Amino acid sequence: MIIGAHIMIQSRNDKADQAFLTKVLGLSSVDAGNGFLIFAVPPAEVAVHGSDKNDTHELFFMSDDIAGFVADMKKRGIACTPPANRGWGTLTQLTLPGGGKLGVYQPHHKRPKAVAVKAAKKKVAKKVSKKPAKKSKKKK
Repeated sequence: MIIGAHIMIQSRNDKADQAFLTKVLGLSSVDAGNGFLIFAVPPAEVAVHGSDKNDTHELFFMSDDIAGFVADMKKRGIACTPPANRGWGTLTQLTLPGGGKLGVYQPHHKRPKAVAVKAAKKKVAKKVSKKPAKKSKKKK
């Protein structure tokens, strides 16, 4: 059963990009050990596009106000490309501190409802009594 998605951003400066996700985008995280941060993201969606090659994936964050997002990034000194209407959405790109590009767009397409994740059934161990079993008295 699918319970979510784990997205990996490869970076030449992972600490700077982690700080960006925390301080600029305001994503919360947990330390999975040794400073390896795993970030929470809002509900996501996956689309499959036709291509002449496999193993090429893209990550886009979505915004409900791309103009406001770009203005906020500008206030923070983070350059974004001018928002461009691509039909399916209005897209901007910014460069992460590690040098990678990150696309952010305001969708114009229909969006699926978020999938509700069912809690995994936990196996409950039967309680074992620590009291010794009572001896049954048989009548003779």
